Amino acid sequence: MSTPDTSGSATAAVPVGAALALGDDALVLSHRLGEWAGSAPVLEEEVALANIALDLLGQARVLLSLVGDEDELAYLREERSFRNVQLVEQPNGDFAHTIARQLYFSTYQHLLYARLASGDGPFAGLAAKAVKEVAYHRDHAEHWTLRLGDGTPESHERMSRACEALWRYTGELFQPVEGLDVDHAALESAWLESVADVLDRATLAVPSGPRTGAWSAGAGRQGLHTEPFGRMLAEMQHLHRSHPGASW
Repeated sequence: MSTPDTSGSATAAVPVGAALALGDDALVLSHRLGEWAGSAPVLEEEVALANIALDLLGQARVLLSLVGDEDELAYLREERSFRNVQLVEQPNGDFAHTIARQLYFSTYQHLLYARLASGDGPFAGLAAKAVKEVAYHRDHAEHWTLRLGDGTPESHERMSRACEALWRYTGELFQPVEGLDVDHAALESAWLESVADVLDRATLAVPSGPRTGAWSAGAGRQGLHTEPFGRMLAEMQHLHRSHPGASW
C-alpha cells in the first residue's frame, strides 16, 4: 500500500477542523481493524483487514500532516482533542459487528471522497487517490454483508444484530464539518439508498431506530467519545508516551 498522493491538495488554506475530522476517522478505524491481527476468522481475512487498515493509516498520515506533526497528533493528543465520529471507535465485537461498521463507514467515505475528488478544494488530490482504495473497502464490506446476511441462520442473526447495534452512530457522519464543502443532505440520501440496497440484497431489514439524538451517539466531532475509545487510545499511545523522543 502506498501513501496517497496529495499533489495539489495541500494549500495554505487547508481547513484544520476538516483535516482533523477526516484524519482521525481514518486513524482510529485503522487501529480498530489492526486489532484483528492474529485473530481473523480465516487467513485471507487476516490479509484483507490488514490491507484496509494500512490504506486508512496512509490516509490519516497525509491528512494529519497537512495541519501538524502526524506523530504528535496521533500519539500525544488527549481524548477530547480527537475529532473522529463515534462509529469508528466502536469495538470490533464479532466479525459481523466489524463488517457492519465497515459497511456503514466505507459507503460514507467512498461517496464523500468521490465528491471531494471531483472538485478543486484542498482535499481533492488526496480524495482522487483514496477513492480507489475506499472502493475496495466498500466492496469488501458489501461482499461479507451479503455472505453473512444471506448465509446460515446464525450468520444472519449476528449480522442483523450488528447492523441494529451500530445504526444509532451513523447520523453523525452527515453532520456538517467546517471546511468540508459538500452537500451533507445529498450525501446522506445517497448513503441511505446504497446501504438499504445492500441490506435488502442480504435479506436484512434496514434498522428502524434513530440515527441521531443523545450526545453519546453523535458528538465525536466535538471531542465527546464513548467509553471504549479511552481504552483504545491508551493502548495506541502507550509505546510513544513510554519512550518520548526515542528513534527506532
